[in-house]
Amino acid sequence: MSDEPVLLTDRTDGVLTLTLNRPRRKNAINGELWTALGDALTEAGTDPRVRAVVLTGAGGDFCAGADLSPGSTRSGDAAPPHPMDRMRKINDVALRLHELPKPTVAKVDGVAVGAGWNLALGCDLVVATPRARFSQIFARRGLSLDFGGSWQLPRLVGLQQAKRLALLAEMIDADEAHRLGLVTWLVGLPELDKFVADLGRRLAAGPPVAQAQNKALLNEGADRTLRDALASEARAQVVNFATEDAPAAYAAFNEKREPEFTGQWAAG
Repeated sequence: MSDEPVLLTDRTDGVLTLTLNRPRRKNAINGELWTALGDALTEAGTDPRVRAVVLTGAGGDFCAGADLSPGSTRSGDAAPPHPMDRMRKINDVALRLHELPKPTVAKVDGVAVGAGWNLALGCDLVVATPRARFSQIFARRGLSLDFGGSWQLPRLVGLQQAKRLALLAEMIDADEAHRLGLVTWLVGLPELDKFVADLGRRLAAGPPVAQAQNKALLNEGADRTLRDALASEARAQVVNFATEDAPAAYAAFNEKREPEFTGQWAAG
């Protein structure tokens, strides 16, 4: 255990930087971090001093998705939450990010997988280094897309490529992510900090009300709402939790081996 906060915050020149700070777990998001991230986004939305938000990860990785380790969903000595309650908490963070009336930038180095990749895609702009790697890893864990992935991917890459990314759960490199339109800019690691700082200042210097309207208009232009998609994802994910595949994948992950999926309904 560490005394370090799981989420680091810095506000400079109107830009709020939120850094996922669990580097030993590649910034995988546990219950505590979901709460901290949601609270920080809520506060950012009503703080007039914040004109833009940057999301990044500590220790050379962006985010390895939701933490699958035993006990990661607990908060202190509390009992583990019902899967649907856990999904509502995750969905709430996705909505806060999507509906935040400030421009958002994902600053990605290292891995961005599962909900971690969809966290980046939930930002308005994505800046990545050439060594960044991406995967919709859910199927390899016996799960289906969440954190808005089923809504984001078809809109960004089209239905066929979205199905390829979801069904095969391949790891793709930064070049391919850029070609597919999933990364806005590719920037070398030595230039990354300066590039994102300059971008943040440019966004923060923009007209805040007009920027909020632009973002809302573009987001609302789709024919299906993110809220609807998140509700569907939550129902699907709870069904996954009721099969033997998800526990098998968790066990394989912790034992560092490949899982075997059967699709059988869990007994009990």
